[in-house]
Amino acid sequence: MFELEVATKNFHSVSGKPNNLKSILISCFCCLCVGSLWWILPHPVLVIALAILPFAAYLALHFSFPIVLGFVVFSFFRIHEVIPILSPLKLPLLLALGALYVIAFRAFIARDLNFYWCRSFTLLTLFFLLVTLGLPFAGNRGVAMNMYTSVYIKIYIMTIATSFLMQRQQDFSMASRSFIFAGLLVGGTAVYNKLMSIGLVEGSRVTIGRDIGSVLGDPNDLALVLLFPTTFALGVVLENRLSKKERLFSLIVFMTLFYAIIATQSRGGLLGILSVCGMYAFFRVKNKILLFTGASVAASILFIVAGISDRASGGAAEEGIDESAMGRLYAWGAAWGMAVHNPMTGVGLSNFYYNYYFYSSHWDGLNHAVHSTWFGVLAETGFVGFSVFITMVVGIFVSSLKTLIKYQNSDLPPFVAVAVNAMPAGLAGFIVSGTFLTQGFTWPFYLQLAIAIAAIRYVETHR
Repeated sequence: MFELEVATKNFHSVSGKPNNLKSILISCFCCLCVGSLWWILPHPVLVIALAILPFAAYLALHFSFPIVLGFVVFSFFRIHEVIPILSPLKLPLLLALGALYVIAFRAFIARDLNFYWCRSFTLLTLFFLLVTLGLPFAGNRGVAMNMYTSVYIKIYIMTIATSFLMQRQQDFSMASRSFIFAGLLVGGTAVYNKLMSIGLVEGSRVTIGRDIGSVLGDPNDLALVLLFPTTFALGVVLENRLSKKERLFSLIVFMTLFYAIIATQSRGGLLGILSVCGMYAFFRVKNKILLFTGASVAASILFIVAGISDRASGGAAEEGIDESAMGRLYAWGAAWGMAVHNPMTGVGLSNFYYNYYFYSSHWDGLNHAVHSTWFGVLAETGFVGFSVFITMVVGIFVSSLKTLIKYQNSDLPPFVAVAVNAMPAGLAGFIVSGTFLTQGFTWPFYLQLAIAIAAIRYVETHR
């Protein structure tokens, strides 16, 4: 009787009546759609597109995270600007389309994307909505909309997508290695430019791609980009379970990035790397008095070695409060004025520069950047957006710190442990360097947020 029952089930499965009816209907529908498309547009390109659809579906299922990671790496590290020969290939655009396709395929067709939600996502979404609602009230709507559509909306989508897709041990190892390799590429280029005196600002500050209008053409922005892979390189160096070759390579990368950040002569960058190293040292040096004494001495030596006093702006040649510091004070005063006059929405995304004239107490004939994450967010989103942003930053920093304290002595997989150690250090660097660097609406914080959420969720799920 049992054999007869099994045979009957197999027969029905082959005949397709109860089990494969849905598949047959879907196949017929697809054939109908393809035939209709060919009838409307009988073009060889359509045949090629249809031929690669199965391959695209395979890539979406099995290489989702590498595609999204590739877009993030190119967008954050500006690889196509570091290597200008890649610019005509439009790789960031192609990777963006691929990433959007992967997310849509996994979410709506395969339906295997592991959705979850947390408090940080709620705050991120709330802040994103506040930025969106502030667009119609921006002083220069064109600039705000361009920044929103070309950069910020991608950051929001990819932050959540990266957290959703970063689920396995190999995802953490792939991300860490990708950041380290990309950091070596950017840092090595910066060191080369410094040694060859290419694209130097103020006679001594290194940049990359300044002649082509690259984001890395500003020394402060370059220092900010270099600061992120530094946390992962140092994390790999300190992870004893990894191979000696990998740790040695990461040490070389760390030293390259360290020198490149010094070459930018960015105060925010120097404070950021001190914070990163200090956070790693805090959990490894038992004598805290020795730690803080050594940190004070190291900071003094670092600022001397970096040649801050030799800068054309903010150097030792300027008496009293130097020009660079006064410029920041004027900019921060203007940011406060913008928030006071627009407490709910601010002046709009990327609009600080264009509103500087109306709110600054000192006008020297030029608009200036805000040079502060905190004052930048305050000016462009108002007090409401600023409160949400601060809550989000403090919340994820505290959560990542608690996770590190809780699991630092456990047997986490090596690269998961690297991420767990790197996130509090990276966020500490962001918080400190954010006083002097404008990064409220750029990749660094949001990428750290995504990895921190993914790491916290991984260790809580598997432990």
